[in-house]
Amino acid sequence: MTASPARTARQRRQDTLRRLEQDVDAWVATAGGEPGTPYLVPLSFLWNGSYLLCATPAASPTGRNLASTGRARVGVGPTRDVVMIDGTVETVPPAELPEQDAERFAAKTGFDPRKLDTPYLYFRIRPQRVQAWREENELQGRELMRDGRWLVAD
Repeated sequence: MTASPARTARQRRQDTLRRLEQDVDAWVATAGGEPGTPYLVPLSFLWNGSYLLCATPAASPTGRNLASTGRARVGVGPTRDVVMIDGTVETVPPAELPEQDAERFAAKTGFDPRKLDTPYLYFRIRPQRVQAWREENELQGRELMRDGRWLVAD
């Protein structure tokens, strides 16, 4: 299998933003409890241009971990075209989420936690570090964001 030529950093950023806008699901990794047991789940998300919005049951391991640690690692896309995001997390009770955000989330994901009997929480995941690569030839320079700031211009 021959790898495609490596993309420029600018192209990777554009591809990353397109993936965040168009994809619906991501793998969300958290850790917590004793002794910091890792937990990985698929969650639907909405990208608003500065953070990912997702929802999960408040009592689930992921919900508890996100709320208690305020940190998550998110993987978007297939393994040979991945975007990895390390982010800080803000917990948002449904009553505190703007109606417009809840409606946009439900429309994009086809899932509305407000209509369920199980108590859900929303979570805003703000990227602090973003990496993107396809093959080995893109490992160098895969970091596109550090400390919440893009390293390459639009």
